[in-house]
Formats: sequence, C-alpha cells, structure tokens
Amino acid sequence: MQFKTERKVGKTGVMLVGLGGNNGCTCVAGAIANKLGLTWETKEGTQKSNYWGSLLLASTVKLGNDRQGNSVYTPMSNMLPLLNPNDIVWGGWDINGERADNVLTGTKQEQMEQIRKDIRDFKTKNGLDQVILLWTANTERFSAVEEGVNDNAENILSSIEMGEAEVSASTVFAVASILEGCTFINGSPQNTFVPGVVELARQKKVFIAGDDFKSGQTKMKSVMVDFLVSAGIKPVSIVSYNHLGNNDGKNLSAPSQFRSKEISKSNVVDDMVASNRILFEEDEHPDHVVVIKYVPYVADSKRAMDEYTSEIFMGGKNTIVMHNTCEDSLLATPLIYDLVILGELCQRVQVKKEGETEWESFHPVLSLLSYMLKAPLVPNGAPVVNALFTQRCAIVNLMRACLGLAPDNHMTLEHRFESTLAALSSDEPANKKMRLG
Repeated sequence: MQFKTERKVGKTGVMLVGLGGNNGCTCVAGAIANKLGLTWETKEGTQKSNYWGSLLLASTVKLGNDRQGNSVYTPMSNMLPLLNPNDIVWGGWDINGERADNVLTGTKQEQMEQIRKDIRDFKTKNGLDQVILLWTANTERFSAVEEGVNDNAENILSSIEMGEAEVSASTVFAVASILEGCTFINGSPQNTFVPGVVELARQKKVFIAGDDFKSGQTKMKSVMVDFLVSAGIKPVSIVSYNHLGNNDGKNLSAPSQFRSKEISKSNVVDDMVASNRILFEEDEHPDHVVVIKYVPYVADSKRAMDEYTSEIFMGGKNTIVMHNTCEDSLLATPLIYDLVILGELCQRVQVKKEGETEWESFHPVLSLLSYMLKAPLVPNGAPVVNALFTQRCAIVNLMRACLGLAPDNHMTLEHRFESTLAALSSDEPANKKMRLG
C-alpha cells in the first residue's frame, strides 16, 4: 500500500457550535494566548501559555534507534505538516447573548439554510480554503431512529424539510455541514449521526467523527481496564461517580440527557472485555454503573471517583479506588485542537493499494479520531476500539506510514541477544534517549 500526503495546509476556519460555552471560550482564548506567547502571574509563579494535554502538540513519538540501540524521539507535530491552532480562524454559534437571545428562528429547513449561509459567509469573509465544524454545545437526548424519518439520506433531508420532531439540532448542524462539504465532529454523547446522516456523508464524501470528548474519567478507565484484562485480572465491578457544576453538569441532571452520557461512558470497556475469553464468557460483562450529579458550587472543577473490583488468583479479590479533580474545560480544549488537526490531516492523506491505479481517501466515518472520543463512531463492519494505547498506536503508525517508516514495535531484539548487544557496545557510547526538534 502506498501513501500520499498533501504537504500544504490550507487556511482553515473552525466553527464551534457552543462558541460561548466553557469549552468554546477556553479553546479560542487558549489559541490566542499561545499565538501571542502570553504569560501571567499565579501564586505558583509565572505561567506560560502552552498546549499541554494535546496529543499532537505536546507528546513525542519514537522514530527509531541510533547506532547504539538507544531510542530517538521527536515531537509528534514534527512528523508531518499539521494545522497549527495559532493559525486557525475561529467562529461559530452560541445560543446565549445575555439570556438565550441568540437562537436560530424559523422552520428546521430555514435554520439549516441559515447555517449553510453562515458557513459560506464565514469562509468567504476570511478567505478560507476549508472550514471544519465541531459541536461542543450541551448534550441532547438520544433521538429515536425511525423508519421514514432518519433511517437514510433521502428521509433525513425530507424530515428536516417537514420539521420532524425527532431531528435534533445537532443533526441539523451536521447535515448543513455535510451539504457544504465541511468535516463535522460531534463532541457530545447524543446520537447526532443517525443512519441517514452517515449515509449522506458517504454520498457526499464528507468526513464525520464522534462521539463525546474523552477527557478524564473515561480516558483513565480505558487505560485501567486494558491493564487489568491484559494482566489476566478479571474486573467484575466498575462504579464511576462524577459531580460538577458547570452548564454540562446542569444539563446532565435531566434524565434524558444523562442517558446519552451514560451510554457513551458505559460502552468504553466492551472491546477489552471481549478480547479475553479466558476471563469472560461470551456475553459476560462486569457490573458497570455510572452516576453524574450536578453540584453548582464546584463549577468547572469536576470530581470523579472510581472503584474497580476484580477477581484475582484463587478466588481472591482486589479493589482499586481512584479520585480525580480536574478543570473540565482545560482537559476538553486540547482534545478539540487534536480533533480538528487530525481531521484536517486526514483530508490530505490518500492511499493506493498494490495493483490498483486509483488513490483512495479515508472512509467518511473517521474512526482514526477515536483516541479523543468516548464512544467512537466507526464504519459499518469495523470493530469499535476503546483501548487508549491501541488508539494512539493507530495514529502514530499512520503518520509513520506517511513518512515511509515501518510500524512501531517494542520487540527491541537488539537488546535481547549476546551478539547484538556486543555489536552495539562496540560503537561509541551515547545518551540513553535522544530527542529531535
């Protein structure tokens, strides 16, 4: 298989649905702070703006080994030409002026046409090559998937025209984005991408990705359960409790919206459990409970508490308890940057299979973005992967392939045989690790 990557990163605009919310404000302000190189004083001393928490902007990748067998690392952002958040033109929509007075009016068809016009005007006004839309607004309830309403592309367009109640606001935004040829990313847990939207994206060959930012508790859970199952330890009970006080917490206090979040949080362990039939029978799962409570006082400082109970050797029990306090939007914002950057990169990558003459783009359902998402949307027939390090390896190895490098592996055979160790030691000594860039 051959890989082809367009090196030129076009001028890009990002339109956030929920621009005035915690995530939207933090995202735009963070990019401006980094672009201007701002510093500010805190009780711990001078703080410099940074992109910490971003996989693509603040982590490194192993390129290979030097002559002595030592690992050589480089920033992931050095591997390929990537979109820089400092260069993004930010825009979008928000319901709030002062009191929810900035709403789209008219029928759903008229609202969709207004969104499409907003996208076109934004692109023209700023001289953009491309626009990406991202939903970072509140969680909606799950939409019922109904025959004749949202089950195929023709019906979803007709349902918008008819003003069907089961067509959510996020779906209207997604359809508008697809019709304008713009990638749409869903950062909330509701089922924005009903079958009709997915079919429309495939027809128009426009990228979509979702669902739900994976920022804190769920990211840790995907690591912990992967560790337990891979170590031959059987998790039998996982209980997760959260409380937070921002608008997200308030919105999730409604049962129908909480159900959307509960679904996205609960499915995160499924592929890891299914990978080990020594520990788990077919259709056997750990007890898994998720609780979210709204506590206004704590505002954006989210608390997450988890208890993992596992069966170990000879019927023994092991319990791990974790507590996490974090600023919710400061964890989510770097994910927004990563989703946009990786989504834009995917637009510039094509592959050609051996023996074929045509270059092919990625499937419109961008499952490669799963690392940043709780409930990854994947193409029909593709497995859902939640294990965090597997998701990261997919991104790293794709970037390596675009550079003509073999996939990374950790055999390190050069350090496991007398002959290879002797050959390495005959070279000049070097630092154990080298970093480039």
